[in-house]
Amino acid sequence: MNSSLELKDSLDSVLSFGDESVKHTVLIVDDEENNLMLLKRTLRGKYNILTAHNGVEALDVVKEHGKEISLIVSDQKMPVMEGTEFLKKVRESNPQIIKILLTGHVDTDIIVSAINDCDLFQYILKPFEPEELKITVENGISKFSMSSNNKIFYNELRRLFYNTIRAMSNALDTKDSYTNGHSLRVTLYSMILARELGLDDIYLEDIEIAGLLHDIGKIAMPKSVLCKNGKLTDEEFLIMKAHPSKGEKIVLNIKKLQMIAEWVKSHHEKYDGTGYPDGLKGNNIPLAGRIIALADTYDAMTSTRPYRTALPHETAISEIKRCAGTQFDPELAMLFVQLADKIDEARKNPEEYYKKYSLLGKNIDFKLTSEASQEAKLQQANENVATNSQNTPPIHKSYRIIY
Repeated sequence: MNSSLELKDSLDSVLSFGDESVKHTVLIVDDEENNLMLLKRTLRGKYNILTAHNGVEALDVVKEHGKEISLIVSDQKMPVMEGTEFLKKVRESNPQIIKILLTGHVDTDIIVSAINDCDLFQYILKPFEPEELKITVENGISKFSMSSNNKIFYNELRRLFYNTIRAMSNALDTKDSYTNGHSLRVTLYSMILARELGLDDIYLEDIEIAGLLHDIGKIAMPKSVLCKNGKLTDEEFLIMKAHPSKGEKIVLNIKKLQMIAEWVKSHHEKYDGTGYPDGLKGNNIPLAGRIIALADTYDAMTSTRPYRTALPHETAISEIKRCAGTQFDPELAMLFVQLADKIDEARKNPEEYYKKYSLLGKNIDFKLTSEASQEAKLQQANENVATNSQNTPPIHKSYRIIY
């Protein structure tokens, strides 16, 4: 949000969305004119009414006015297309519309089929009581309003969440001018690599969050250490090495990000077990941690720091290749090398590339995977790493960079 006033206006619109002053649109479908007119008379005072005489005609109405329609009342027995077939097609094209079926007799098979295939809200037996119809339609409209209201509300929550994550990331970049844009670039490179592995969008989204927050623990670092113009002393390096654990503690305070907190903590672990803070080795390092470690080191090498100028892209790629099997997961490192041209293009224009790869700002529903599903995806992703790899290069001494 740009301001508290904008936030207030947005939330006001969310909270007023389901207000009774909104006049909803109802589509009525029946092949018998008398029934159609009775339905229309029963409902027209409170709702905007659209009508159709069969399923095919009704589909044309939905195609033109689908975004306006809140609820459909459809007869079952109609020529050309029966009610259940029509409502099934509506579910496919406009799943948000509430569906009510009118039927002349109780047919269990039809009702079960309608519930399963059409996402039916309710069925009403004919001849119907007008008051019964009114109550059923009102309940359907309430459900529609609640669903729509929740969707907008969660979009606002998601927007707030995304802006908060970016604000936390930007706060760190502001503290150290030499690393301005570092978190965004690391996130971008991580997502390029993760997407190449075939990871699904939910996992990619979580990697995006972890990338943006991977260095958040540096917020607690003294500026004298963080921005030192020269090599760190052993004591200062010990202070700097605490930032992954501090980052984990910060992220753990955000509900449902426990797995991401573990990824933040592990981005300085090394494949040969000589990293920090826990000395994890090989596949005991979370996959996301291994991905972010590559992206983080590449950006550290290709960015100007207080103690040195940026290294050329080609040099950084050579070092990643050299350190495969020691500092980096060898299969991931070789895949990163294969993606060198794409990584270089992203490095030259990170903001534009980030817009292309970012999922946080695009997806409608705010969803984070559970720990169980994350573990299943991690196992599958590890298999994808091996599938995408080429021959593992010989093991060399790790390339140490202070970052």
